[in-house]
Amino acid sequence: MSELMGHHNQRRETLKQIIRDIHQNKNPQELKERFRELLSDVGATEIAALEQELIQEGLPEKEIQSLCDVHVSVFQDSLDQQPKSQEQGGHPIQTFRKENQAIESLIKELRPLLEQLLDSAQSAIPGKILNEWQALHRQLIEIEKHYSRKENILFAYLEKHGVSGPPKVMWGIHDEIRAQLKQISQELSHPTSETHVFQEMIQTTALPVLKAIEDMIYKEENILFPMSMETLTEAEWAAVAEQSGEIGYALVQPDHGWIPSVPPEPPVDQKAFSQTQSPSSLPHQLLPFSTGALSLEQISLIFNHLPVDITFVDEFDIVRYFSFGKERIFQRSKAIIGRNVKDCHPPDSVHIVNKIVQDFKSGQRDTADFWLHMDNQYVYIQYFALRDENGTYRGTIEVTQDIQKYQSLRGEKRIYSEE
Repeated sequence: MSELMGHHNQRRETLKQIIRDIHQNKNPQELKERFRELLSDVGATEIAALEQELIQEGLPEKEIQSLCDVHVSVFQDSLDQQPKSQEQGGHPIQTFRKENQAIESLIKELRPLLEQLLDSAQSAIPGKILNEWQALHRQLIEIEKHYSRKENILFAYLEKHGVSGPPKVMWGIHDEIRAQLKQISQELSHPTSETHVFQEMIQTTALPVLKAIEDMIYKEENILFPMSMETLTEAEWAAVAEQSGEIGYALVQPDHGWIPSVPPEPPVDQKAFSQTQSPSSLPHQLLPFSTGALSLEQISLIFNHLPVDITFVDEFDIVRYFSFGKERIFQRSKAIIGRNVKDCHPPDSVHIVNKIVQDFKSGQRDTADFWLHMDNQYVYIQYFALRDENGTYRGTIEVTQDIQKYQSLRGEKRIYSEE
């Protein structure tokens, strides 16, 4: 047994050294020749585990991200020989694969069009070709839903199994692709530009991003998806499927057929909720929600730190709650709790409140908003009807904030500063 373990550890160290050599600018083809026999049976899960260990040992994620394609090229022969699983229609991985097929088909339409434009000698892009490019690009940016489901759902469950490094590397590549697609969208929104401007953008951005998307598809199909199938439980896959519809799908809709034999894995915090806790522990007792679990103390802190004032009136028009932040716009006292909302407003405005509530109850409206100047504040007031899953009116929330400082915002701020 010790000999087997020793051989396994030696193999792992040798494989890790191959990746280190890549980062020392060693020739990938020479590495493949030197270690051909060792590389012949490396699987997706093992590659991901190697990168995870190297990150934990101090190799920067950014560096792995920048050389990710080289890693894949070294292991490609082995990956290509791995048997491809066939998931049942409707399984989250089958849906991801279906999206990839649609994206690849779209790229097959888009690439010849871009190459045609590169060869064009006209001073301006013909309107028909430009419209076709714009239409195909609008479809291509649907890939955001594909990446978002990976990042916000699939990666979250992989991280619960200790797999965090490779997903972060992929996420970084997603962001590079997003930035390139955004740049193309901006260029296509100005169709009066001359052909040579578009030709330069095609060479430097459009064609490279198509290659990056195709490379990502290869990594998904040959590394991420097989590793995920080996890692996640059926209950976790059920949870992935359940949550995916909230984000949406890229270019396709899921098939039907796959039905998990177990219920979805609940969030970790909900597992911690216990009805057996004593009343003395109530401030720290977790209250379960469909999207997590919070204690009463945490709920209070959240509401009182939001940069808005919130007041809740129930379906019987009784004031039940108001937040108590540091900077209040309208003064509230605890004495209003339990009062009818119409008794909390002056006579000259109570008819407006009554009308809002009446329209909310009847279903005529779901929102109402007002804005006004008060001293040095520009106050924005919003009312929202609360309805349960059956559409039954359950009350109204009033949200008030000073938007004076937001009026002067321009451009973007994408970097954290101490200001």
